[in-house]
Amino acid sequence: MNFVVIVSDTFRRDHLGCYGNEWIHTPNLDRLAAESVVFEQARAASFPTVPNRRDVLTGRFTFTYCDWAPLPPDEVVLAEVMGTAGYRTMMILDTPHIVAHGYNFSRGFHGWEWIRGQEHDEWRTSPRDPALPCAPEKLRRPETTVKQYLRNVADRRSEEDYFVARTMIQAMQWLEENLESQPFLLYVDTFDPHEPWDPPQRYVNLYDPGYQGEEVIYPRYAPCDFLSEPELKHVRALYAGEVTLVDTWVGRLLRRIDELGLRDDTAVIFTTDHGFYHGEHGLMGKSIIAEEFSCAVPLYDEVARIPLMIRAPGMKPGHRQAFAQPPDLMPTVLDLSGVRIPDTVQGTSLAPVLRGEEDHVRPLALTSHSIIYGPRAKRFTTITDGEWTLIYPGARFDPSQAAASSIVDSILRIEKATYAGAGGPELYHLPTDPAQRRNVFAEHRDTAARLHAQHVRMLEELGTPEEHLENRRLLAES
Repeated sequence: MNFVVIVSDTFRRDHLGCYGNEWIHTPNLDRLAAESVVFEQARAASFPTVPNRRDVLTGRFTFTYCDWAPLPPDEVVLAEVMGTAGYRTMMILDTPHIVAHGYNFSRGFHGWEWIRGQEHDEWRTSPRDPALPCAPEKLRRPETTVKQYLRNVADRRSEEDYFVARTMIQAMQWLEENLESQPFLLYVDTFDPHEPWDPPQRYVNLYDPGYQGEEVIYPRYAPCDFLSEPELKHVRALYAGEVTLVDTWVGRLLRRIDELGLRDDTAVIFTTDHGFYHGEHGLMGKSIIAEEFSCAVPLYDEVARIPLMIRAPGMKPGHRQAFAQPPDLMPTVLDLSGVRIPDTVQGTSLAPVLRGEEDHVRPLALTSHSIIYGPRAKRFTTITDGEWTLIYPGARFDPSQAAASSIVDSILRIEKATYAGAGGPELYHLPTDPAQRRNVFAEHRDTAARLHAQHVRMLEELGTPEEHLENRRLLAES
């Protein structure tokens, strides 16, 4: 069996028709979903971008022992295991953070191709001072990240020049050139629909035609009151346009798989790392970021709950309620390919769920920022059993302390807990409050205590070092 794994960064689950969206056009991914096993309870594990890729490629819950950091040489990775078993392995990506500046997530692949220019990738040097699309105070890092991005895309002329298009074209070309190299593992990682959001205008017109205001393509990560209602609507339209752009080009890759006669022998996996807040919970982004510092925010379902669909030969399509998390992908691929799963892997193969043999692989899911900073930073872990969700900020916190971190975008900042909402634990009953607006922690402390105890037990089973686990043991109110 061949494998094509597609990771599309910051792709909100609720923006796909197969997960209930009724206003965004995603016909190709919806068609893939109709042919796949679709996981209703897929949840992010390590948050955000770089920790997620480490989960995927190592099969481990890496938030328990590391942060946003390069891939070290001692981690056992999927590409090496598959390569040793006779697979041809290839990484094609435009997501810069996992290969730039020595991050080395390409390790183990027989080949890799980096499509340059996303976000603040230091690629092009002209034009020297591109014009910003809106007032700088509405943008995150306008003079550095945004202007660098505008340089990188200055010579873009057609849709084929957009990053997701270039990445999928390269993936199609690799498949054509490597038909004799089966079995293969092709890992495709596109940064879209991550911001900056600037899809071709025809995609934006699907969702906000006639807009005449400023283009806030890379908004500040902050409470979203800096945007007017029309601007917020347009920001959502820009993101929706990016979603449809991704759908278009993933669809072309899927069609090429069929045209090359690979469908009956190839498993396709589509997923993301996390979502994004577009005004929900009063937030824009997925954290708070200022020039000099950053701080974590709670990981509600808009961020923590992710799409995951797996189309595999011989597997009956349908929706599954089993929890599925990124560390499960490596053991699933190895299980389906008949390759021994290394002892280092902490995830659980989803193959029995794909075959309809099992309903669940674990009783709950954890989504978390790295917990290695202990009491120095009030980072959040989201714990859910599918009915209840506990958002847990750690037991002890000294606001006078802070830690340097490169989390979110590989730029080193001081991380502090200055977010006004970073108080005590939050508990939500999902069937009656799916938008997670009413914190019922005070009324249901027994349920919160049960979820907290299960989370501590899972962290212990994962071998979390006590120096990091110590701060998670106590369920305190603040």
